[in-house]
Amino acid sequence: MQQSQHLVIIGNGIAGVTLAQHVRQKSNCRITLVSEESATHFSRPALMYVYMGHMRYKDILPYPVWYWQKHNLQQVHGRVTKVDFEKKELELQNGESIEYDTLVLATGSCPAFYNWPGQNLKGVQGLVTLQDLQSMEENTKEVSEAVIVGGGLIGVEMAEMLLSRGIAVTILVRDMHYWYNVLPKQEAILVANNIRRHGINLLFGEELRSINPDAEGRVQSITTQSGKQLRCQFVGLATGVIPNVAFLRNSGLETDRGILVNEFFETSQPEVYAIGDCAQFRHPAPDAPAVEQLWYTGRQHGEALAQTLTGNRQKYNRGPWFNSAKFLDMEYQTYGFVPATWDTSYDSLYWEHSDGAKAIRLLYEQESGLLIGVNLLGIRYRHDLCHHWLQQQYTIHQVMQELPAVNFDPEFFQRYEQELYTQYAQRFPNQATPASKTNWWDLRNHFNLFSSSDSC
Repeated sequence: MQQSQHLVIIGNGIAGVTLAQHVRQKSNCRITLVSEESATHFSRPALMYVYMGHMRYKDILPYPVWYWQKHNLQQVHGRVTKVDFEKKELELQNGESIEYDTLVLATGSCPAFYNWPGQNLKGVQGLVTLQDLQSMEENTKEVSEAVIVGGGLIGVEMAEMLLSRGIAVTILVRDMHYWYNVLPKQEAILVANNIRRHGINLLFGEELRSINPDAEGRVQSITTQSGKQLRCQFVGLATGVIPNVAFLRNSGLETDRGILVNEFFETSQPEVYAIGDCAQFRHPAPDAPAVEQLWYTGRQHGEALAQTLTGNRQKYNRGPWFNSAKFLDMEYQTYGFVPATWDTSYDSLYWEHSDGAKAIRLLYEQESGLLIGVNLLGIRYRHDLCHHWLQQQYTIHQVMQELPAVNFDPEFFQRYEQELYTQYAQRFPNQATPASKTNWWDLRNHFNLFSSSDSC
């Protein structure tokens, strides 16, 4: 982009800020970030720790005030009410307008509610935005019992937050296993047992029918579809998120669930792009989601689009799928493709520790041995090496040769991961013996994986 041009980004989350930073490295154009949610960028994954008292709000601001001034990144705290694509102009709620040469929509997500009776009562909310955190502070005062609806990552985060305040928590999960559409059954049971160990009541096979008010219009109980009534003074709705695009529905921009884009993040309007949670690929890659609502994919979107906007037109290529999270004190990592179920063309090596807090799964094709994906619970592997295995299309046999190099804790490998080798030898008796445990140091040196920045 030329110095005289104006790049306007709606949204100051990880996608929008990453884009602004990478464009600034190559261009002196004018850059403005507009956000209704907050005056400046903050670390969204750290919101829960503010509620729990581990951090202050100022501690989750990655960049000081001078950073934005030094890099000439203008921040506008305001709500965009209309986008005029013909005039190339934004209208703000306060009556001001902003003209642009190039517009990038990075508006993120908002909670998905499903018109339950009572969902607008006081004490009922989701958890996505800074405002949701502020509402949760207010809504959980003098609360002793809470119900979380939905068993995903946001639901378990809300449960952990509430536990930190001594609030009893029940989670409603409509399936018969935790996160059943994502985790294989063995991992799902492991996670559920860990949640219960922390004193959380998990109700499987239960869905919300209604949220019931007291005389003052605050939630006092919920009723499930099976007729159970649970007393509570707070309800967390954690039934997923949807792209935040409602204000664009009748603007002339093509939308579906999200804003429709091609592999360059181009929308149906000229000089208008969309990235992050709000973007929906018209033609996603095989086995890839059309909407990528993860922190790390938002960062990748920003990096890829910055290349295009600064003269190096570049298709987006996410690479192997990756995600990481925590179920209370249990870390979770997944690489590649590990579905909840699979047919007989796939098989896996699966190991679970007797303490019920650690597990490893390596999924591969039966015929070719090609590694398809990796699931880890309670264990952290080196990100770069897992990515390398999938990117270079390693077989399970090649992976087993390099397995000692991937674990952060070599002592852990020596004590436990030998069980994976035992499984492997039983399943593939004609294969060469995997690398001995004594040469794990040489393998780690080979991949140069000592920096903590390699982990996720």
